[in-house]
Amino acid sequence: MNASEPEQTPAPAPVRPAAPTASAMRRALRRARDGVALDTGEAEVLLQARGADLTDLCASAARVRDAGLAEAGRPGVITYSKKVFVPLTRLCRDRCHYCTFVTVPGKLRRAGEGMFLSPDEVLDIARRGAATGCKEALFTLGDRPEDRWPEAREWLDAHGYDDTLAYVRAMSVRVLEETGLLPHLNPGVLSWTDLQRLKPVAPSMGMMLETTAERLWSDPSGPHHGSPDKEPRVRLRVLEDAGRSSVPFTTGILIGIGESYRERAESLFAIRRVSRAYRGVQEVIVQNFRAKPDTAMRGMPDAELEELAAAVATARLVLGPAVRLQAPPNLVDGEFALLIGAGIDDWGGVSPLTPDHVNPERPWPHIDDLAARTAAAGFTLRERLTVYPEYVQRGEPWLDPRILPHVTALADPATGLAREDARPVGLPWQEPEEPQTGSGRTELHREIDTVGRTGDRRADFDEVYGDWQVLREQVAAGVGAAAAGAPERLPADVREALAVAADDPARLTDDQALALFGADGPALDALCSIADAVRRDTVGDTVTYCVTRNINFTNVCYTGCRFCAFAQRRTDADAYTLSLEQVAERAAQAWEVGATEVCMQGGIHPDLPGTAYFDIARAVKERVPGIHVHAFSPMEVVNGATRTGLSIRDWLQRARESGLDSIPGTAAEILDDEVRWVLTKGKLPASAWIEVVTTAHELGLRSSSTMMYGHVDTPRHWLGHLRLLAEIQQRTGGFTEFVTLPFVHTNAPVYLAGVARPGPTARDNRAVTAMARLLLHPHIPNIQTSWVKLGADGAAEMLRSGANDLGGTLMEETISRMAGSSWGSHKSVRDLEAIAEAAGRPARQRTTTYGEVPAERRAAALASDGHLPVLLPVLD
Repeated sequence: MNASEPEQTPAPAPVRPAAPTASAMRRALRRARDGVALDTGEAEVLLQARGADLTDLCASAARVRDAGLAEAGRPGVITYSKKVFVPLTRLCRDRCHYCTFVTVPGKLRRAGEGMFLSPDEVLDIARRGAATGCKEALFTLGDRPEDRWPEAREWLDAHGYDDTLAYVRAMSVRVLEETGLLPHLNPGVLSWTDLQRLKPVAPSMGMMLETTAERLWSDPSGPHHGSPDKEPRVRLRVLEDAGRSSVPFTTGILIGIGESYRERAESLFAIRRVSRAYRGVQEVIVQNFRAKPDTAMRGMPDAELEELAAAVATARLVLGPAVRLQAPPNLVDGEFALLIGAGIDDWGGVSPLTPDHVNPERPWPHIDDLAARTAAAGFTLRERLTVYPEYVQRGEPWLDPRILPHVTALADPATGLAREDARPVGLPWQEPEEPQTGSGRTELHREIDTVGRTGDRRADFDEVYGDWQVLREQVAAGVGAAAAGAPERLPADVREALAVAADDPARLTDDQALALFGADGPALDALCSIADAVRRDTVGDTVTYCVTRNINFTNVCYTGCRFCAFAQRRTDADAYTLSLEQVAERAAQAWEVGATEVCMQGGIHPDLPGTAYFDIARAVKERVPGIHVHAFSPMEVVNGATRTGLSIRDWLQRARESGLDSIPGTAAEILDDEVRWVLTKGKLPASAWIEVVTTAHELGLRSSSTMMYGHVDTPRHWLGHLRLLAEIQQRTGGFTEFVTLPFVHTNAPVYLAGVARPGPTARDNRAVTAMARLLLHPHIPNIQTSWVKLGADGAAEMLRSGANDLGGTLMEETISRMAGSSWGSHKSVRDLEAIAEAAGRPARQRTTTYGEVPAERRAAALASDGHLPVLLPVLD
């Protein structure tokens, strides 16, 4: 063996069961013919169909495919994308045993090639592609090569890029601007944050799942051993995050690498689960393994074409008529009719210019020949874009506004397919240049208490949040099961836990804390009494509050938070966006009546650039230099950072320079992704929230902390959330307070869909407030209750259960009111002090950071009673 040749390490032998019985095959085929949903066992049987059984299977699959094409409005059409292949780098941190695309730095140097294609090389490929009528630039590259190869890190540093993905983003922008080709990005495993970085520069992305067979990754002889990015759970998480991020995504399976038929079926069902949940899988590729020389698996037999056809047909039946199904035409040995008969409706990307760098020994078919072969099978070949027609026609939130002009320049508006006569032309890629202007129902903050909202749900209720039935099943099988399985707490357990809490709350174990979360009756009274005593010893009897104004500068948002009734599409009747002048004017009005703070948050409006947040903070500070700008949730911070291409740290520093003083710790909900992915389709994961708040604290930007509870969560989640906040506070000391946020269910989509319970009970509110006091002691001394969500009597009760702060006057509150809260949108100074008095306590106005309020501010607040002069009364 040549010294440079990789050692031959065949994949572990697949666990092949005995061939299915004739009766099992007949039953599975009959169910396929009858259109009955298959289970994994039946799919396993059908994957082994051959001969006459395969013909029967393919006929059923073809009927399903034809029904899907008719429903999509293009019966008899098989699509393809005319593309160029851009191998941005052939370096990779993984070691897949069958890959011939990946190489090592030494080989690149000997060949006179760079570690990455240079910008000139990338643009040369793209320009030549545009000249031949291509519309897609397929960026293919290895996963994060800088993590393995110093040469890759040195190249990136020398050219001014933080990482490979920064270079991918930059080259995508140049291809858009200088050639008009649409990037399709295949950079491997991506985090949720990575997807936010890349979505504005590419209409679609992709990553093959390949297989869910973990043994092929964990076994030392497996084809994926030594490849951190090939762990099946990691790759499934990418598919889920892409769906949450509304990224049209391509994935698929690779057959014949050592997986069993059962494992192959499980892989298809895993893709189906993600596709149903998020509706973001735009196509599924079924690709057959082809052994390649100079790879460790060069001795493995190729997957046979009948096996490929059975896999395609079974995939069609499992995935259904709406999923687009592809088999690469250069890997089928001319058996085009076989694959069309098995149920494909797409040939994938075909290049008239560049080779298939992943399968270089397999040239692309000529497009005219592919059209003729497709026609011979009774179908018409039509060109599509890299993003499928369904997503072109859906528009937002699937296509970022910055690439929408590039897509619409090439798309047929009637079908969403490519305009075959269109030739790509470079167009500017940039943030909107027009200033932020006011539009829509900008007086909603007043009208919500009088006129109210237009309807109880958005018009796109059934689409924007994902598949509700999948969500119900997920809750029943996961989060709900955890709640049902909570152990019963005996009185002795509660008594013991109460004794520990009274002696030293820091000594509470997790089991003791869970026992106290479930306390009721006299035990709950005792718990609240203990929490109130800890509060008294920690911060005294004075109840604090802030004279502040909420300014929600837009409610246009496509993130898909299922608990949020505030977010609207831009075309909805209740949608609005404030201009910079309107924001600044509202801040000035608040200052006039004694405010020390404005709290500003908004929806993730697709048209607002990442720098809009800087403009908002600057506009307020220029108008009211002395006011404290408490603004931009961690979700908004991530949105701003990914849109600008800045790191979280650099973006926060820029925001601070623009006038930002602190950030709200909202967007936390429950810091457990098990719950987060039920509550929200596309919001940031817990890890990103933690990164934002800890980075802010390191920069001297303090934040609040919050927990929204009473939906699909359990005491186990509350405990984990509070423990995490205490741990962060011990490291950074940056939290000013903890805010309890009871879930307001009335208009919340997740409640209207029958997934969430109707908010917390009065018992839950007391227990959560008391336990927050105990579990966060002594790290976070201030516990805030929400009069907006609980009303005056409820807030007073929480002041007797461990809370010491009432939040703010707000002056305008829209988010909770849109969700159905009935406690109004503002409180006066007298109102807040009356709540404290009802709890038997004195009250004091405070600053955002719990300092003393200047005498001038206090006098202004008292003179106006802390509210705007023209506020309409709440209607009963």
